Amino acid sequence: MLCKKVMRTRKKTQGNNPVYLNVYDLTPINGYAYWFGLGVYHSGVQVHGVEYAFGAHDRPTSGIFELEPRRCPGFTFRKSIYIGSTDLNPREVRAYMESIADNYAGNSYHLITKNCNHFCNDVCLKLTNKSIPRWVNRLARLGLLCNCVLPPELSDTKIRAVSSDNGASEAERKKLKSHSSRRYEASSKPQLS
Repeated sequence: MLCKKVMRTRKKTQGNNPVYLNVYDLTPINGYAYWFGLGVYHSGVQVHGVEYAFGAHDRPTSGIFELEPRRCPGFTFRKSIYIGSTDLNPREVRAYMESIADNYAGNSYHLITKNCNHFCNDVCLKLTNKSIPRWVNRLARLGLLCNCVLPPELSDTKIRAVSSDNGASEAERKKLKSHSSRRYEASSKPQLS
């Protein structure tokens, strides 16, 4: 009896740089809702020791911001989920964030159709070729299906990313306008409005 040599196609090798999804609770009710596969979550993508996230502000400039991993002010850190690895170095990741900045303007944020979890899914797909877990953005998908019964003020709710005018000098405000992504300042707290 002869054995057939089986040719295996090699999978594309993954990169060496881990990519994590950091998930935060927006409400204490998540402590219970999480076990039913529900909840309202904020998320950010961590790579190369920097967390990138997306939030709202009133200007047509980027809503993408940087912060220290697992330390998003105003939210309770829930868990970090390993998504995969990337070959991109820190400069290439930053260039990618710059390239998508126009697609994620702060004034385009929408709780149901374009939120921080949508942003994280797009970034994870680019960096690792893998999506974020479905439960992280499940309520937004349910809200999209039930949009006709949601009150208009709920669909207009935004997660605030940066409050740039709180004691900021003119030079700091110009810097914020000139950079499509920036370090998140610990003194500014994201808020639901």
